[in-house]
Amino acid sequence: MVKTFQHYLGSECHRTYSCVHCRAHLAGHTDLISKSFQGSQGRAYLFNEVVNVDSGIPQERLLLTGMHAVSDIHCKCCKTTLGWKYERAYENSQKYKEGKFIIELIHMIKDNGWS
Repeated sequence: MVKTFQHYLGSECHRTYSCVHCRAHLAGHTDLISKSFQGSQGRAYLFNEVVNVDSGIPQERLLLTGMHAVSDIHCKCCKTTLGWKYERAYENSQKYKEGKFIIELIHMIKDNGWS
């Protein structure tokens, strides 16, 4: 069975981040907001937009920066849990995260045009 992904980050994006397990594209470098985040399994990056992911049911979690409503995100191809989407932040200082995505480094690889 051949796995294909829904969205291919082609010519519009020279440097991409892909799922380490199946190589489905996840995000372009231009959507990277920060490399200074912590996921449940180690370091993580915060992205403005991601592709080829499905979101789970939102649930409240107490994270390092306070209480948030988050949805786990899963790769559409291999179904691996990659990180989460911030649905709601309860503290004003954390509101900038709403609608943004965390992908843990353990689950992604850099593709195309990196030196």
